[in-house]
Amino acid sequence: MVNRRMNLTEELVARVERVEPETDGARGGVPWMEDADFASHAARLLDEAGEGPVWTFAYGSLIWKPAFEAAEVMPAVLLGWRRSFCIHLDSWRGTMDQPGLMLALERGGSCRGMAYRLPDEDRLAAMEALLRREIGYEADLDSVRWLKVRGAVGGVHRALVFYAAPLDPAIFIRLPLEEQARRIARAAGHMGSCAAYLHNTVRHLEDLGIRDRYLWELQRLVAEEIAAL
Repeated sequence: MVNRRMNLTEELVARVERVEPETDGARGGVPWMEDADFASHAARLLDEAGEGPVWTFAYGSLIWKPAFEAAEVMPAVLLGWRRSFCIHLDSWRGTMDQPGLMLALERGGSCRGMAYRLPDEDRLAAMEALLRREIGYEADLDSVRWLKVRGAVGGVHRALVFYAAPLDPAIFIRLPLEEQARRIARAAGHMGSCAAYLHNTVRHLEDLGIRDRYLWELQRLVAEEIAAL
């Protein structure tokens, strides 16, 4: 792989990086996940996993900020799904006035990422930590599913994947690439900017030797948007 320099540099990200006041993220009345429900959903997912190792597939921020200390990590490929900034954000990394986009998975293509195996001891706590990191609303559980990933050294593993379609119609949005770049270049919320998230994702993928053509083109367009602001 040719090691080309990213267009979306830290200097460009710094131009738009900011922290906006936190909003309630009401999302049209969709209820938040109740605190007490995380443990029960974690137990349910572990029951679904059955016997043997339990894996989760990371394609975005889980790669550089996992929710637990993994017992094993390996490169993996998810066939039939691709990365897509298709979740509308009016909180976290966006606001009502300047909405952003969050990374998810859409049907079609393939996705190279990393598979993390949950620890054998205290697996329930690890699963609950994973859910608390990834899930905010009850409706988000509809996009959590078990899918088969192929390990880089062979073997197929059933892995838990977050934000794989179908997504809640209240947040699903499919925009042209140029419009995605326009949003990402401008949006920020109480967790920081969309541009910083994109930069971190692409940089960590590159460090792993993963060149996602969609993200690579998107970071170029976002860099151009920020430079023109």
